[in-house]
Amino acid sequence: MARFFYSLVLYLLSPLIVFYVYILRGRKNSAYRDHFMERFGFINANLSTNPPVMIHCASVGEVLAASPLIKKLQQQLPNTPLLITCNTPTGREQIKNNFNSSVHLSYLPMDFPCATARFLKRTKPAMLCILETELWPNLMAQCKQQGIPVLVLNARLSEKSLQGYQKVAPLSKAIMDSITALASHNQDDANRFIKLGLNAEYIHITGSIKFDISPTIEQLDKVKHLKKQYNNQRFIWVAGSTHPIEHALILNAHKQLLKHSPDALLVIAPRHPEQFDKVASLLEDSALSFSRRSNNDYQGEHVLLADTLGELQCLYGMADISYIGGSLIERGGHNPLESAAFSVGALTGPHTYNFNHVYPELIALGGAKKITSTEELSQQLITLCQQPLLCIQLGERAAQCVANNQGAIAKTTAIINEHLEPRND
Repeated sequence: MARFFYSLVLYLLSPLIVFYVYILRGRKNSAYRDHFMERFGFINANLSTNPPVMIHCASVGEVLAASPLIKKLQQQLPNTPLLITCNTPTGREQIKNNFNSSVHLSYLPMDFPCATARFLKRTKPAMLCILETELWPNLMAQCKQQGIPVLVLNARLSEKSLQGYQKVAPLSKAIMDSITALASHNQDDANRFIKLGLNAEYIHITGSIKFDISPTIEQLDKVKHLKKQYNNQRFIWVAGSTHPIEHALILNAHKQLLKHSPDALLVIAPRHPEQFDKVASLLEDSALSFSRRSNNDYQGEHVLLADTLGELQCLYGMADISYIGGSLIERGGHNPLESAAFSVGALTGPHTYNFNHVYPELIALGGAKKITSTEELSQQLITLCQQPLLCIQLGERAAQCVANNQGAIAKTTAIINEHLEPRND
């Protein structure tokens, strides 16, 4: 009954949902209008006769986290097609960049019963794997009805999210009843899922696959090229995945740094492509000279605007220190491990609840430092610029934190293979 009322509300809101995605989001980023019918389950799967393993990654962050897992599955299951779904154009572009045509790609349909039923009929997945907490009641329930295993991987659930799910307890219980297996970051996250009604027998503690990140040879070669292109013995800091309001805070911190180190370089990488031009306008209004990464014409300016996709990890790799965006404002922060994997330490603001499974240990080991204001950020940058050994130490400890926590991918692929076996007999 809970799912019936949920679906009814979705249908009643459908004009607003379509207006928001196609008109409002499409106005900011026209790519939202591309492949729009996929959002209603109309996809040309062109899959082989073997049922695909479907892996849902909401956006860029989940795609980057899941990429090592997907590549491991490609090695272990060479005859099983993989269908990767996402919600955003940037996520779609990241999938293309990472896998080219080696996987099938589609937007996940909106959770209207007719759309999800159409999608499953056309794709016929052998399994649905969901990254983190993209829990869609109709999709999951229909998979259960059709005997399709539903695995929630790299699962996390904050106390705040738990309280939100508890407000719709009957619907949350229906979601929990649709889960075949759940791979949790830790026991605390597992306990929160149990409170929502998930059978404890279905839970596996695997750690976070986000720690299973290692630079590829191609990435390391690119980092060497970037250092040669931009370094020139100057201090470089990369502000990655920044958001509105935060952009201006970052530029103000860089102005303070330049008073002490006039040749320091800030690389600012907005989280969303629709922010590229807005940040360029901020830079034009400031006293900071800048160039765009997409133009590849850097001539020693104060700021490099990273207005490209798929390069952030390598840009972190060329830095002395990183700042991880979404943390000076209340967005919950982004992934510091993309920087740590390249032996580059991180600075973060106080709002890191999206990565509470990462930051405590990273900070405790000395691989990251938390700051609470723009002034504190600029002071940390000045100190690190004047004491380069501190940057090296931060980077070494950050990389050690990554190494200490690896192994989740092997545990996760074992769970996937276990639930695939009955369907492959």
